[in-house]
Amino acid sequence: MHKILLVSDTHGMDNNLYRAIEAEKPLSLIIHCGDIEGKEKEIIERTGSIPTRMIKGNNDFFSTLPAEQEFELCGHYVFLTHGHRYGVNMDLEILKEEAFARKTDIIMFGHTHKPVAKEEDGFYIFNPGSLSYPRQSNRLPSYVVLNMDYDGTINYEIKFLEKN
Repeated sequence: MHKILLVSDTHGMDNNLYRAIEAEKPLSLIIHCGDIEGKEKEIIERTGSIPTRMIKGNNDFFSTLPAEQEFELCGHYVFLTHGHRYGVNMDLEILKEEAFARKTDIIMFGHTHKPVAKEEDGFYIFNPGSLSYPRQSNRLPSYVVLNMDYDGTINYEIKFLEKN
């Protein structure tokens, strides 16, 4: 079983990221969907032995991180993007078309600062929201936890941090 922490849009304010990591340990993997704002190295240093994947978002102007990634995870194929290039503030249709073209079945993205965790049109779709500037109705910092088994089973949950 792999326990994966999915986060996004920390915007250089990482205290809630470290709170989420502590709350969810032990973790197999941390995935950051972008808008890290120059804190990549610090995050890698602070997460220690936990493998971490990161991409750049629309506010990561000077980042050398890739804009997108595709990778295999427990028998699934993941398309990881920040989402701003696919019109995710309007709807997810262009994003789903791109994921279909890439033959992936899990879509992970950020940008909207609103959490999403659902199965739709043959995809698992995950947006962890934002740990720094949440925009959903409760305005609590959010992230997604995925529990993936080697047989391909995925359990997922949107989680919220209480404000300090």
